[in-house]
Amino acid sequence: MAEDLYQTLGVARNASKDEIKKAHRKLAIKFHPDKNSGKDAQEKFKRIQEAYDVLSDDEKRAAYDRYGKDFEKIRGGGYQGGAPGGFDGLDLEQIFGRGGGGAGGQGGGFNFEGGFGDFFEQILGGGGRAPGGRTGGGRARTAQARAPQKGGNIRHELELPLKLAVRGGETEFYLGDEKLAVTIPPGVAEGAKMRLRQQGASSPNGGERGDLILVIKTSPHKHYRRRGQNLELTLPISISEAALGTSVDVPTPSGVVTLNVPAGSSGGRKLRLKGQGIPSQSGPSGDLIVQLQIKLPESIDEESKELLRQFAANNPQSLRDDLAF
Repeated sequence: MAEDLYQTLGVARNASKDEIKKAHRKLAIKFHPDKNSGKDAQEKFKRIQEAYDVLSDDEKRAAYDRYGKDFEKIRGGGYQGGAPGGFDGLDLEQIFGRGGGGAGGQGGGFNFEGGFGDFFEQILGGGGRAPGGRTGGGRARTAQARAPQKGGNIRHELELPLKLAVRGGETEFYLGDEKLAVTIPPGVAEGAKMRLRQQGASSPNGGERGDLILVIKTSPHKHYRRRGQNLELTLPISISEAALGTSVDVPTPSGVVTLNVPAGSSGGRKLRLKGQGIPSQSGPSGDLIVQLQIKLPESIDEESKELLRQFAANNPQSLRDDLAF
């Protein structure tokens, strides 16, 4: 691979593993073979996968940073006895230590009993040629190295309406130009992960596709709020309803439920409807917490104002006697 691996992913040489992962994900989606039928795009996708394979592995990345193209030759180039394109300029002792001699070597480190012929057979799986021209029997190792690889996994944030997240059901979404469908279980948690098998990135060499990891996010609702397995609702009531009490029909995930508001309820009071929250896969459903909010008319006529004055005079209150800083 002549192209610099960091340039292939569009990252700096000191990029963190997270930056490399994000760059790979972005490029893999952009050049995915399912979205680009051209040969150039497929080759680009293959180079992206190969670059990520090296730079996401600490040991491979360290070797690549040190030896550059020589590292790539060790990975797949084969040894040709000093011919052009071989290991010119690569000091094997720097990699394996000075104890890595041939048969009968007395030092520590690597010891290949058959000399450097067996050395290259063990490293390259029989695909290279030893300095004496002898080929090895590492065909099984070569076949294993070339076995089809599974494509990479892709993470995708899937935003759901609160109603769908609570009740569950089937939904469709797009990943690039590809339309996919998934069944959401009732009460799926915020941040939960769902795996769609073989819906991820394609394999670079004919293997099965990777998986698609969906990360669930719930979009805000106009009236209801999610708090774990509970739902919260701010319920507006009139001043007369707060004073005299009332019954209010409240929509819940399981249907409409009648809520009794006790007489003399103040604004901010919380009432609980047991089991009317979000269903759970492993236990009882959560609750619906209703917080009362007293709403006044924007304009009040004089007769009503006079009635309120009489009400205040007949029902004196000490609301702020203990107010202090």
